[in-house]
Amino acid sequence: MQSINKVGIKAVLFDLDGTLLPMVLEDFIKAYFGGIAKRLAPYGYNPDELIKVIMCGTSAMVLNDGRRTNEEVFWDDFFQHYGDATKEHIKHFDAFYEEDFDKIKSTCGYDPEAKKSVYRVKELGLKVVLATTPVFPEIATKKRAEWAGLSLDDFDLYTTYENSHSAKPSAAYYLEITDKLGVLPEECLMVGNDVSDDMAAEKIGMKVFLLPAGLVNRHGESTERFPQGDFFDLIRYIEENI
Repeated sequence: MQSINKVGIKAVLFDLDGTLLPMVLEDFIKAYFGGIAKRLAPYGYNPDELIKVIMCGTSAMVLNDGRRTNEEVFWDDFFQHYGDATKEHIKHFDAFYEEDFDKIKSTCGYDPEAKKSVYRVKELGLKVVLATTPVFPEIATKKRAEWAGLSLDDFDLYTTYENSHSAKPSAAYYLEITDKLGVLPEECLMVGNDVSDDMAAEKIGMKVFLLPAGLVNRHGESTERFPQGDFFDLIRYIEENI
C-alpha cells in the first residue's frame, strides 16, 4: 500500500455509522424515525410532519454557520415550526433516547475488528476521535458506540450536537476537531465509509482511508484514488505512516 512521504499521522478520526458500527443506513433511519414518531404521537405530533421537521432541523445543523451549537440550531428550527410551547416536550425526546433508542440496535451489525482497530490505534500512542456527524445528542452517540462494543471513554474526543458547531461534510467540522486536539489537518487520518461526508476531510489536508464494506456513495464518485480496504489494511496503513 502506498506510503505518505509527508507529515506522519498523530490522530485518527473514526466515523461511526457504517464504519465502526455496521448498518444499512436506510434501515437504521427508518427504524429511528418510526420509533421517535411513535413516542411523540401521544403528544399531538403527526408522524409525517414530525419526520419532515426533524429532517429540516438536521439540514439546519449541516448548514450551521458556527455561531451556535448544533443543538441550539436544531431546537430553534424545531420551535419555529411548532412554537415555543413545545419546549416542554424536549423531555419526551430525551425519554425516547433513554428508553426506546436501544430497540434500533437490531438494525445494526457488529464487527469485532472495528473495536480492535480503535484499541490498536490507542496502543500506537495516537489520538483517537469518534468523528460521527454531530446531529445526534450525546446519549444517542454513547449508545451507538456501545453497540459497536466501545465506550465514549475510549476516545480523546467525540462529536455530538451539544459540543459541535457544524457537521459533515463542512470543512469547519473537521477544523473544529483539529483545533480541539491541537494538531494540524495533515497530521490526521479520517476513516469512514461515506465518500461525500468522510472523504471530504481530504479537502482541508487530512489523510483519508475508505472502508468500502459499508460504502455510501450518493453521487457515484470514483473511489480509486482513496487508500482503502478492511480494518486489517487500515492498521497496516497507519503503522506505515505514523
